[in-house]
Amino acid sequence: MSSILIKSATIVNEGKIVVSDVFVKNGIIEQIGPNLSHPADKEINAEGLHLFPGCIDDQVHFREPGLTHKADIFTESRAAIAGGITSFMEMPNTVPNTLTQELLADKYAIAARTSAANYSFFMGAGNDNLEEVLKTDPHNVCGIKVFMGSSTGNMLVDNEKTLEGIFSQAPILVATHCEDEATIRANAERFKEQYGDNLSPEMHPLIRNAEACFISSSFAVGLAKKYDTRLHILHISTAIETSLFDNTLPLNKKRITAEACIHHLWFSDADYAEKGNWIKWNPAVKTAADREAIFQAVLDDRIDIIATDHAPHTIEEKSQTYSKAPSGGPLVQHALIAMLEFYKRGKISLEKIAEKMAHSPAICFQVDKRGFVREGYWADLVLVDLNKPYVVSRENVLSKCGWSPFEGEVFGSTVISTIVSGNLVYENGQLKDGIYGKRLAFNR
Repeated sequence: MSSILIKSATIVNEGKIVVSDVFVKNGIIEQIGPNLSHPADKEINAEGLHLFPGCIDDQVHFREPGLTHKADIFTESRAAIAGGITSFMEMPNTVPNTLTQELLADKYAIAARTSAANYSFFMGAGNDNLEEVLKTDPHNVCGIKVFMGSSTGNMLVDNEKTLEGIFSQAPILVATHCEDEATIRANAERFKEQYGDNLSPEMHPLIRNAEACFISSSFAVGLAKKYDTRLHILHISTAIETSLFDNTLPLNKKRITAEACIHHLWFSDADYAEKGNWIKWNPAVKTAADREAIFQAVLDDRIDIIATDHAPHTIEEKSQTYSKAPSGGPLVQHALIAMLEFYKRGKISLEKIAEKMAHSPAICFQVDKRGFVREGYWADLVLVDLNKPYVVSRENVLSKCGWSPFEGEVFGSTVISTIVSGNLVYENGQLKDGIYGKRLAFNR
């Protein structure tokens, strides 16, 4: 589609809400203003709808290659678009782990053929691939991922010399999963001695506790300060960790940034009794006090980005006993409408949602010409009806795994249309086939 004219949209962008028209041509936002009359291939009447910049999710696990019985780039990118996420950054703990430049290139090739959304992939760091990590191109790769906590295969980086090498030499942003493995193992042994095989999901935040998170996060912050590393700590899950981050600098000047995920903003340990393994994540969902502290840190800009850590597993896998059930769950389809529910409850503004889910990821990762509704930028746009309820059920879940931790939830808002790089890919519940996103570029 070469041109789209969006009429009378309520645009949420850069701290303001205004009613205006938007004209898109050849993938780019060509003009924003009232009463535009350009001839267009497609005209959308957006009266009464809110137009957001497309969300940029800086942490997803789309499971391809090697784990495609759970998910793949095709299915999960479509679920993301249905949820208003137009760009994603995917993690390296696939099979094989993305520990070489060749394996990284393979993932980009898959996405070029199959991804409905715009895409980027993290280069993975292991204990013995520093040379490969340092070859990463800052201009077309989002960052380097370091698991400072248990993960798949050889992706736990627990060698201090290796960590020093990564933090001192990394050519681009280093994103970390921070949980102290020694603390978690000691806690797990203690619980097994006491309860044997009768461990339950309620014990998950006690085994993977706040201490494990803070030990690792504070260690990462210390390394980053020592080497002036561009550090981004993912999925903050505790109140104590929020003390590690600063809100006195503008985002584009920060060297250390942080992310909060939807599940840590929505659920608490009180929900394990009902949800069980369906809300088992690493790091664990913790107390209501932790949840409120994370939310406050989002509002006061100590935490910079809201993302999903979308990590599907099959229903069969999640239905196992606590000890056997894997951690993670699908969230891309419902992340934006979950945040809009918080808006309806008076907890966050629309402008702040646009900031944390679109503007800030673009600034944090220095994404080229995305994340804003601006003339000359790529047209990644989402139209939302704030007054149209949406009920989550297994029948309307688009992730390949076929379930959601939000099943039964009645959200007050619905994603109506999603435009990716100027293409209308999703409209009124229908995804269009044969349209693919673009590889993200970075101004570094």
